Amino acid sequence: MLEHVPAWLGALLRGVRAGASKLTIVDPALGSFDSLDLSSLAFADGQRLPERFTADGEGLSPPLHWRGVPAGTRRLALIVEDPDAPAPQPLVHAILWDLPPEDGQLPEGDIRPDGDGEAGHGDVGRNSYLREGWLPPDPPTGHGEHRYAFQLFALGDGPDLDPNPGRSALVEAMAGRVLAAGLLTGTYSRGEPADVGPVGAPATA
Repeated sequence: MLEHVPAWLGALLRGVRAGASKLTIVDPALGSFDSLDLSSLAFADGQRLPERFTADGEGLSPPLHWRGVPAGTRRLALIVEDPDAPAPQPLVHAILWDLPPEDGQLPEGDIRPDGDGEAGHGDVGRNSYLREGWLPPDPPTGHGEHRYAFQLFALGDGPDLDPNPGRSALVEAMAGRVLAAGLLTGTYSRGEPADVGPVGAPATA
């Protein structure tokens, strides 16, 4: 959708960004927590996302894998946000709730609409367009580099969520229950040269 924003408007809005201080992982309601390792075989932390995972390509969700899930974890939750969106709040690109509480992975393309969830897979929630599944990165041309923050949370005991949760319900359910979290950041931009960097390097919160 944002690929249709003209380059002059994207450049004009270059300084308008939600801000990294509004990412879920730094929300004070979540309290303090340990770190876990979150990485991808498709891109390294801080490096450009391959086009296949964006609105300019096939629009698939990238593969992820994690380790270091602490004892006492009851479930994992994933939220992917763009803090550089020209909006008051980061744009939510994906939510995945109730992943198994153990070291594991998500294959490429696995964040997709799933109704009320799949056994052993978790429940895919609603992105900022109020749709289930992966919202492919789609920054305005000329707006500069956007960061896509993949945030994985290991959670202790607490309430279940209704199917297809949104961001506010997710944050409320996680408040005070986060045992550990991992952060992996990919980047993407339109209208300026950029190279795809090395892949496979782990990132921690």
